[in-house]
Amino acid sequence: MGEGIELPESHEGHEDHPLILPVSITISIMAVFVAGASLLGHRAHTEGLRLETQAASRWTQYQAKSVRLHEAQGFSDVVKLVAPLNKETGEGLKEKYAKEVEHYESDKSDVSKEAKSLEDERDLTVRQADRFDGGEALLEIGLVICSITLLTKKKAFWFGGMLIGALGIALSATGFFLH
Repeated sequence: MGEGIELPESHEGHEDHPLILPVSITISIMAVFVAGASLLGHRAHTEGLRLETQAASRWTQYQAKSVRLHEAQGFSDVVKLVAPLNKETGEGLKEKYAKEVEHYESDKSDVSKEAKSLEDERDLTVRQADRFDGGEALLEIGLVICSITLLTKKKAFWFGGMLIGALGIALSATGFFLH
């Protein structure tokens, strides 16, 4: 038969160090926080893109309303010029285009407010995403520094990594408090 790789039954030359278990647990917990911050960041970026698309759509709608308003104003001006030729028809057309102008001006205002609101919401979501991303980066750095403890067996790396990880958690948490 073929030869396999033999795995040692025990860690020869490596005695169990008291830091291995707590550092390993710390790294595992930090990995969960990294995953959470990463997920929150990705979701916030996706939401920001969705809001950006909706805002752009509203601004396109605003521009279309502006064009229609301009057209209605132009027709209104033409009707005012030719209205004296046929008073009855002219008055009806003047009223019709005056209502259209009023309608488009009102619509433009509503669409503009909606677009600005979507942009404000997008800006907030992007700021949240930045906090989640920053927290994720700090957590990843903390995780790597903690893992150095397993190689060096020095508590300073463990404590330093936990401190940086705690800063990452705090930074990520601030994303929930933005308004």
